[in-house]
Amino acid sequence: MNDKTVLVIPCSGMGKVHGLIGREATYMAVEDLTSDRADTICLAMLVKGEPAAVTAVREHTCITLDGCPKECARKNVEMSGGEVAKAIRIVDAFRNHRGAQPGTATTLAEDGWVIAREIAENVEEEIHMIYKDKEDLQ
Repeated sequence: MNDKTVLVIPCSGMGKVHGLIGREATYMAVEDLTSDRADTICLAMLVKGEPAAVTAVREHTCITLDGCPKECARKNVEMSGGEVAKAIRIVDAFRNHRGAQPGTATTLAEDGWVIAREIAENVEEEIHMIYKDKEDLQ
């Protein structure tokens, strides 16, 4: 992780398909779409106050993906002193997919993969905007 890395931090929304979509979207964004510019950390480590996780969110711009309206990822990044450049709620993505059958808490169906891909592409766009803003400041 370098000092320009954007951290994408999902809240898993345990027991809900929204959490699985958030995790899969994070992996797509970090591993496939922006691997040279982004990374992820485990939210549980941040919640526990693990020093490396707290330092990471304080030193890097963050994008959070929350599986439910409680916004655990966003709130915990902010409580740890991190900057949230973009907070994405998975439930909001369903507005464009009324009637979708995304799958279960453990397995995504085709609709779930489509939604995860859209969210990952949104994260990718946000990361590119963050990098452009950082370059404009230099």
